[in-house]
Amino acid sequence: MKAIEFHVDKFEYLPIKKEIREAEETKKEKVKFENGIVVFVTIEKNDNEKSAEALAKEIFDYSSKIGTKKVLIYPYAHLSSNLEKPSKALEIIKILEKKLSKKLKVQRAPFGWTKKFSIEIKGHPLAEQFREILEKEEKEEVSKSLRQEEKVKSEWYILTPKGKLIEIKKFNFSKYKNLEKFAKYEISKSRAVQQIPPHVKLMKKLKIADYERGSDPGNLRYYPNGRLIKSLLEQFVTLKTIEYGASEVETPIMYDYEHPALKTYLNRFPARHYIVLSGNKRYFLRFSACFGQFLIAKDLVISYKDLPLKMYELTRYSFRREQSGEIVGLRRLRAFTMPDMHTLCKDMEEAKKEFKNQFKFGIKLLKEIGLDKKDYEVAIRFTKDFWKENKDFIISLAKEIGKPVLIEMWNYRYAYFDPKFEFNFVDALDKASALTTVQIDHENAERFGISFVDKDGKKRYPKILHCSPSGAIERVIYVLLEKAYLESKKGKVPSLPLWLSPTQVRIIPVSKKFLNKAKKIAKEIEKEKIRVDIDDRDETIGKKIKEAEESWVPFIAVIGEKEVKSKKLSVRVREKRRIEKMTVKKLIETIKKKVKNKPYLPLPMPKLLSQRPIYP
Repeated sequence: MKAIEFHVDKFEYLPIKKEIREAEETKKEKVKFENGIVVFVTIEKNDNEKSAEALAKEIFDYSSKIGTKKVLIYPYAHLSSNLEKPSKALEIIKILEKKLSKKLKVQRAPFGWTKKFSIEIKGHPLAEQFREILEKEEKEEVSKSLRQEEKVKSEWYILTPKGKLIEIKKFNFSKYKNLEKFAKYEISKSRAVQQIPPHVKLMKKLKIADYERGSDPGNLRYYPNGRLIKSLLEQFVTLKTIEYGASEVETPIMYDYEHPALKTYLNRFPARHYIVLSGNKRYFLRFSACFGQFLIAKDLVISYKDLPLKMYELTRYSFRREQSGEIVGLRRLRAFTMPDMHTLCKDMEEAKKEFKNQFKFGIKLLKEIGLDKKDYEVAIRFTKDFWKENKDFIISLAKEIGKPVLIEMWNYRYAYFDPKFEFNFVDALDKASALTTVQIDHENAERFGISFVDKDGKKRYPKILHCSPSGAIERVIYVLLEKAYLESKKGKVPSLPLWLSPTQVRIIPVSKKFLNKAKKIAKEIEKEKIRVDIDDRDETIGKKIKEAEESWVPFIAVIGEKEVKSKKLSVRVREKRRIEKMTVKKLIETIKKKVKNKPYLPLPMPKLLSQRPIYP
């Protein structure tokens, strides 16, 4: 159960229409509420009478602190993706109402309605309070490394490109506000999300993805637009990683929990995992491609001449049992698609060289996807011992990125890796998420029996680099949507990179008379591997253009009598916010120049908009 308590001067709501079959009967009249507490409440799966009682206690305490006896319960389904079924949710809300009525004067907004509301919140520190009521869950498997991560002592610094290591409290962040947000987020170690981030609204509006209520939280459904974007990113990252020198493999998604090497590694990996029973045997679902790739590597005959040796897999899916308060939208999921590369190196010097190469590879890859250095912050994490022995190496990474980076220095190595870096995006809610990441692994070669024959004929254990070149594919989409939102706040046009736009060109004939001409032009554009559709619906031109704009279509071409005679289309270039006259050839050249050598997939839905179903 999640709730937000507002101490308000005034709150008004107006029921608009029923959203669900179980909606309560009510009048479509504006309701006013003044000088009291408004509680936005979301009922989640497994909530019960005890949950309602716990929230009631929180509200009683809150009302006592701010000195009011008035409360309005406002059912609100947008604080969680893990919703209880409507009938049960209404039952629990009524229980909450009954419990509150014992001490307070209670009103309640109708359940199951779309409502318009306005709110004026009082201006004091306690005026807005978030509450989360958690029931005890079944005992989950938690690795020793994850428990140690919570205990490890970290020292925080900023490292400048000139090599100056500055205590975090002494660094001047006046020119590095995004880095300051990132540092605060990392040091607080608070991962829970208390607001819905902007990208969630955008992923739904653009028909990319949505929550799947029939599955475990953190599992999404992808509509054709989303599947296309995801596929293109998967293809691109895979292609670039193979070009970098990796050999692609495919491995199982679940493994024997009692396998000696695997079980030991589980306890050195800082993540929560899923357990699956098959008969009387326990298996765990992979949370990365390490397991399968290591089991392949241990069976290989490897010479020092073969190193560095790179192995890659795009895991669809990897599974991590993230905590419920951290799961939101595309940012953090329980099932995700992870590009995962492992590199075997003969010694630490080769590992450091490859670590830096992959640092550069990550910068280049993100740049080609559509993310510049200014779009993310860098964190480098290592032990004090590693810093003492490798200062120049760490400083060279800061020089490579060309801006100050966050340093986390541990008093001891709590997991299998040392060092580690990530490129982190800071979103509209000041939450950070890792994209590219690389670690040097000191343990798993010996644990799994992965070895190579050195030039002196002796068996040796390699160092292993773990690299996700881009981070999870879903997270890349989240970052692109959040970046678009942040840019829109600066007055720019929100958009996806052109190569990822599901529809790159939309043709709008001014009447049915020009539909055949529109189809001929579309066919010509399609031949050049450009995604084009036609809005042939019985709507006004204005509405069609507006909807194309709202769908972030980069090029909107109107065709009528003038365009046919002049042989030039009137093309609305969304990025520039202007209309340009273009021949079909010029339009094709413009798009191909921007898209360059990126992967291509055909339009994911029928070309004619009149033939498409309406997605939720």
